[in-house]
Amino acid sequence: MDTNTTQAISIVCTSFFTFQLLFHFVSYWFSAKVSPGFNNLSIEKKIEWNSRVVSTCHSLVVGTFGLYIFLFDEATIVDPLWGDPSLVNVNIAIASGYLISDLLILILYWKVIGDKFFIVHHCAALYAYFFLLKEGVLAYIGNFRLLAELSSPFVNQRWFFEALKYPKFCTANVVNGILMMVVFFLVRVASMPPLYGFMYSVYGTEPYERLGLVIQCSWIASCVILDVMNIMWMIKISKGCIKVVSLFRKEKARNRLQNGKLD
Repeated sequence: MDTNTTQAISIVCTSFFTFQLLFHFVSYWFSAKVSPGFNNLSIEKKIEWNSRVVSTCHSLVVGTFGLYIFLFDEATIVDPLWGDPSLVNVNIAIASGYLISDLLILILYWKVIGDKFFIVHHCAALYAYFFLLKEGVLAYIGNFRLLAELSSPFVNQRWFFEALKYPKFCTANVVNGILMMVVFFLVRVASMPPLYGFMYSVYGTEPYERLGLVIQCSWIASCVILDVMNIMWMIKISKGCIKVVSLFRKEKARNRLQNGKLD
C-alpha cells in the first residue's frame, strides 16, 4: 500500500470517527448551550438536529477548503484532469468520511431521518470520490463538485428555525430563505453549464482518452445523477422561498393597514 493510499484511508477514518463523535456527543452538549429550545425538542427532532449540526460542520470545512483550492491551487487549475491532487485528496477524504458516517446514521435512525434520495446522493458521490482518491485524476472537477456544500448551512438553518417554531415570515427566516435559494442556485445549478461545457471541451482530447472508459463513464454518470437531484431540490427550495416571501409581504401589508386604521 503506497503512502498516498495510506494517507487517504487515515483521513477517511479520522473524518468518520470525528463526525460520529460530533453526532453522538458534541452536538448534544453544544446545542443545549447555544439554543435553550433544543432541550424542549422531542427525541426524534434532536436526532435530526444533531444530524444537521454535523452536516453544517462538514459543509463549512470542505466548502471553505474547497473554495481555497478552487481559487489558489495552481496544480489543478493548470491541469484539471491530471493536475497534482494532493490538496484535493485531503478534502475529498474528509468528505468521504462524512458521507460514510452519515450513511450509517441514516440507516441506524431510518424511521426518523431515513431518505432514499440521500442514500442515492451519498452513494453516487462516494463512487466518484473512490476513483479520484484511487487514481489521482479529475481533482479539479472533484473539488468543484464539493463547492456545492456551501449551500448546506443555509438549508440546515432553515430546518433549525422551523424546529424552534420561528414564524415562517419572520425577518430571520425570510433572509435565510433568500440566501439559501441564491447560494443553492449559484453552487449547484448555475455551476452546471460551466461543468458540462468543460466536459464537452475536453471530450476526445488525449488527456481525456487517458482517463479510460470506466472513469469517463463514472464521471458523466455521477454528475448526471447528482445534478438531477440538485434540480429537484432547487425547484422545491424555490417554491418554499417564494411562498415564505409572499407570506412576509402580506404580513407587512396587513400590519401597515392595521397601523393606518389605528392612527
